[in-house]
Amino acid sequence: MLDYTVTARRIDEHGSEARTKDALIVLDTDMKGRADAFNPAEMLLASLAACMLKGTERVIPMLEFDLRGIEVSLRGQRQDSPPKMVKIDYEIVVDTDETDQRLDLLHRNLQKYGTIYNTLAGATEVSGQIRRKD
Repeated sequence: MLDYTVTARRIDEHGSEARTKDALIVLDTDMKGRADAFNPAEMLLASLAACMLKGTERVIPMLEFDLRGIEVSLRGQRQDSPPKMVKIDYEIVVDTDETDQRLDLLHRNLQKYGTIYNTLAGATEVSGQIRRKD
């Protein structure tokens, strides 16, 4: 088992911050919102993106996958009552010359071994695709 620790605190009515290790993230907790920080829903989506990107770093050496770059775009749909994320769609764009079969293999690995992916997929609909960069 791995344990993770994050602490968060309110700075003022416009924002908060979260810390772990030597890292700090400014959080948008202002009721009017703020453009320079992630709100909680955006943090959830960013966490899924980070999971996919970190998973890529883990599996490319094992798969001997030729990767020049990767980008993840996500869209979450939130319902109001009760408030929850009901659907997350994503697109992974990979800059590679690998075959379609190898691209699908990468995608399956990201889905199968992603901690955040599996956690969210157990709680809401998560769907997406992987494609080669144009």
